[in-house]
Amino acid sequence: MNERIIELTEINPNDFFGAQNSTIAQLKTFFPKIKIVARGNKLKIFGEPDLLDEFEKRLEMLIKYFNRYNKLDENSIERILTSTGKEEEIRKAGNTKDVLVHGVSGKLIKAQTANQRKMVELMQKNDMLFAVGPAGTGKTYTAVALAVKALKEKEVKRIILTRPAVESGENLGFLPGDLKEKLDPYMQPLYDALRDMIPHEKLESYLEKGVIQIAPLAFMRGRTLDNAFVILDEAQNTTHAQMKMFLTRMGMHAKFIITGDPGQIDLPRRQVSGLKESLLALKDIDGIAQVYLDDKDVIRHRLVKKIISAYKSIETE
Repeated sequence: MNERIIELTEINPNDFFGAQNSTIAQLKTFFPKIKIVARGNKLKIFGEPDLLDEFEKRLEMLIKYFNRYNKLDENSIERILTSTGKEEEIRKAGNTKDVLVHGVSGKLIKAQTANQRKMVELMQKNDMLFAVGPAGTGKTYTAVALAVKALKEKEVKRIILTRPAVESGENLGFLPGDLKEKLDPYMQPLYDALRDMIPHEKLESYLEKGVIQIAPLAFMRGRTLDNAFVILDEAQNTTHAQMKMFLTRMGMHAKFIITGDPGQIDLPRRQVSGLKESLLALKDIDGIAQVYLDDKDVIRHRLVKKIISAYKSIETE
């Protein structure tokens, strides 16, 4: 009897093997002549060579499915184990209409409002998109979902997320810690969105390998961003020079989304927002699209819509 060891990488074995090793139990019913032993993130299998080959092939299909949809259930396992092994059958096993990303624990992430759906449609037709609107309208979240989708479908090789490190007049120099610790609070909304969409082990691996990069806007200077999905968040806090620098970083096979809220500018007084300038200067360029989200797109607590509406009334007086 032959023995092989299969190691699972970038996958939480508890999630993949299921409660009380339910995935293993189902595999055993389909491969009764193979002995399967699970230890941590490793599988030890014993059996005849041709059966072990088939087992490894089916396990690889299950791993692909899990990586794409972040879940495994009894029905999807059965469909995959009894399929012909073609790629489209893996897709069909978990395909759901209009879903952008199958998030952590199988959470379905999709555009939920008309303007969020417009973001998705415009990104299919353009390489650069400005998504503008108040807090809570899902600009950043939808943008991150589109980026993760592009990475999963191998349309790009990396995701780059950036923000200007300007927040309510605070000075980075006075914050405790090293540079990463000083910058992480500014990048937290981007981390939050990613944690919804990519399992912890895989996200940590992506960050470590540079497949996903999160950095302040100043770090973009001098780079050419190609084969990448790039998101500039909080773009209302860019200066003229910063916005021009960022937009000219665009390399071959790149997708750019710029999000911002012109009503929440934290720049010093009399400093013009680079976002406002670019919306005017670039509005007629083919390949660059703009979408404006409003309070109808707010999907936070019901009070947020009322708060936005109330502030709108006093800001226009």
